[in-house]
Amino acid sequence: VKRNAMADVFTSRLEWTGAPTGPTTSVTSYSRDVDVFVAGSTMPMSAAPRSGGDASRANPEQLLVAALSTCQALTYVFVAAKHGVPVAGYTDDADGHLTVVDGRIRMGRVTLHPRIVLVSREHEEQARALVDEAHR
Repeated sequence: VKRNAMADVFTSRLEWTGAPTGPTTSVTSYSRDVDVFVAGSTMPMSAAPRSGGDASRANPEQLLVAALSTCQALTYVFVAAKHGVPVAGYTDDADGHLTVVDGRIRMGRVTLHPRIVLVSREHEEQARALVDEAHR
């Protein structure tokens, strides 16, 4: 694959906001709350609730699933446009499974469930094939 000599750089800033509730003197009592700054927006985040996090904040596992789902969706609509397949809507209820893999806790599987709405059924077969193309 031929690559452009210029690489894109993506940045974010993270700030642990739990410090005011106390230092990290115990693994059960410190705050898991952080703020993440991306593209001018602040995103309050925490660990997953099972790991002592705040359920009202997004967690890294959710954002990983969201990032993969978004990447697939944006790639799909690009590929559809490139092939002249008129897409009128795209939704995805993706799910990720945190499991033990090789003795470590990891995101073992992410499954995407896209629902694609076409302008007409005329391009249905081609639209289905483009799901695989977008995935590759």
